[in-house]
Amino acid sequence: MIDQTAPEPAATERRSRRRPNTQEARDRRRRMTTWALSAVLGVLLVNSLVGENGYLATLAVRGEHARLRAEVAAHIAENAALQAEAHRLQDDPAAVEEAARDMNFIRPGETLIIVRDRRASPAPSPAR
Repeated sequence: MIDQTAPEPAATERRSRRRPNTQEARDRRRRMTTWALSAVLGVLLVNSLVGENGYLATLAVRGEHARLRAEVAAHIAENAALQAEAHRLQDDPAAVEEAARDMNFIRPGETLIIVRDRRASPAPSPAR
């Protein structure tokens, strides 16, 4: 037979739990708030370092900005040189003649002679 007079262990535990007093509840709330704020702070700190707009992304953008500025400066210098060359070709006939000679043009009345290296060209084969 089962003894009906002995209390169950779970019922005893339920009765032994006491309700926390106001100070303990306040301390528990403060600990939970501290942990929650610490977690939020940790997430914000990580995001500020490696996030989309974080410190590392800012460094990468600064490097890209410097590279692009150097590229723009090179293009500006090249543009200035090309504009100077265009003005020179418009105003100086000697520059026009020099450019034409670089492209193998000749003046009327001149004869163009092309000299080929004999070793570079194959010898004609005799016809049979």
